[in-house]
Amino acid sequence: MSNLHPALVFFAGALLVAMLRGRAQALVALLVPIVSAWSAFQLTAGTEITLSIFDYELMPFRVDRLSLLFNYLFHIAAFLALLFAWEAGDRLQRVSGLLYAGSALLAVFAGDLITLFVAWELLAVTSVFLIWARGTERANRSGMRYLIVQILSGVILLAGAILHLRETGSLAFNEIGIATLGGKLILLALGIKAAFPFLHSWLVDAYPEATPVGTVFLSSFTTKVAVYALARGFAGEPILVIVGGAMAAFPIFFAVIENDLRRVLGYSMINQIGFMVVGVGIGTDLALNGAVAHAFNDVLFKGVLMMSMGAVLYRVGHVNGSDLGGLYKSMPFTTVFCCVGAASISAFPLFSGFVSKSMVVAAVLHEHHIVVWMILLFASAGVFHHAGIKIPFFAFFSHDSGLRVKEAPKSMLFAMGIGAVLCIGIGCFPQFLYARLPWPVDYVPYTGTHVLTQMQILFFSALAFTWLKLTHLYPPELRAVHLDIDWLYRRALPATARGVAMVAERVRLFGAGLALSFVSGLQQAGRHHLGPDGIFGRTWATGSIAVWVAILLVIYLIFEYGA
Repeated sequence: MSNLHPALVFFAGALLVAMLRGRAQALVALLVPIVSAWSAFQLTAGTEITLSIFDYELMPFRVDRLSLLFNYLFHIAAFLALLFAWEAGDRLQRVSGLLYAGSALLAVFAGDLITLFVAWELLAVTSVFLIWARGTERANRSGMRYLIVQILSGVILLAGAILHLRETGSLAFNEIGIATLGGKLILLALGIKAAFPFLHSWLVDAYPEATPVGTVFLSSFTTKVAVYALARGFAGEPILVIVGGAMAAFPIFFAVIENDLRRVLGYSMINQIGFMVVGVGIGTDLALNGAVAHAFNDVLFKGVLMMSMGAVLYRVGHVNGSDLGGLYKSMPFTTVFCCVGAASISAFPLFSGFVSKSMVVAAVLHEHHIVVWMILLFASAGVFHHAGIKIPFFAFFSHDSGLRVKEAPKSMLFAMGIGAVLCIGIGCFPQFLYARLPWPVDYVPYTGTHVLTQMQILFFSALAFTWLKLTHLYPPELRAVHLDIDWLYRRALPATARGVAMVAERVRLFGAGLALSFVSGLQQAGRHHLGPDGIFGRTWATGSIAVWVAILLVIYLIFEYGA
């Protein structure tokens, strides 16, 4: 069995790709995840590599069933993204994508917090170029905000790791919990990358500004590494049940009014991560299996949806719902693949989302979290409403916008097709995925209750969408950028900074005026007393001086000898 770290293959491959051009560059980039998979799929649980540095025991490579599952996932995701990039990618995107995927693999095999921190920061630095590669002013600004947030997450993680070391004497990346300050800081760092409520706006700000290829890469790794880390270090934390429920519910309202369809998918990503976070918070075997299985499926069906919208962006130049429609006539294969992704994310029976999302919902109900269960049912209806219906409807159907473009390039179609086949295959044969889950699986998704409940949710959600459209109550697709919590740092903080600067300038001018008036007064007083006509400047008579000297001498003698 090979003990070669898969991340090293990706890093070496990125270096080789950087030196190539043309088709050779694209071909070698595509071969990297294949070559790495040959080694990675030979790894067995229990493999460990340890290092001793400055009396600290580090474990940069640890293999168990949890890390193996994400290892398989990230190899598949990297291959599909690089295949999608065959036509639309360039050297910068391919090299960044390989380094990004390698950083994700470095994170999931990390057995200590220092290695995790290194991977955490590499994820930030390598992925930002996928945003900047688009070359627009909005992409540049968004990429800088993204980088600041991601680096901040790493700094908080490092601070938490140091405190955790002081509090426990260990750097091992195992169960951490939130009993200590270090654990709380580590959870905060993971929460930023997982897009917890109020920490999420970087995702919907940055991902839609990336290139068509970049968004496919971005949707596959960062948040899923965070879900992996939560499952590793914070399983069974009750606070995560509440946080995950909020994540599953609130993005629905923003997604409904959003015009940019890639931003809609950004909000739906937060919605789906909410299900995973709830599963981690429940902490039972069923819930944890559901969380990581849904992470696996989410990369596939979200990847298909991101690729379909990336293909539209590649051909049309934008993905604004208000200006699309009728594209099924000129992009029929992309339309079909998008519908498969939409059915999967909506958890239709026989599609991948159904066999994993239902595990989380069943685990929540089994633990008697009735309120959270109802929230997840609402979120399930909502995701079908905005991702299952809105995305394909406004992009490919709706009104005929008159757009007539070429079908997506063959490489993009192959990538979408493989992803769609996997979505259907896992949905029809879930035991293939269940057999590789980290914890024992005793769950049957296709029961009458599960299927009937889900079909009722989907039916009434579709009925609500139809009624809202026919009655013209559905929010119109407006050509606007909608801000949520990022309003604080994109609008409020700059406006506050400008206000503070203005007040500071006025205070400076007022202070300068006071100082000038004071100095002017001193000058006038000096001229009055010390000038030619002043009391100290004019000529005094000798007799007057003698009198004053005599008076001062008498005063001195009184004080000196009066006692």
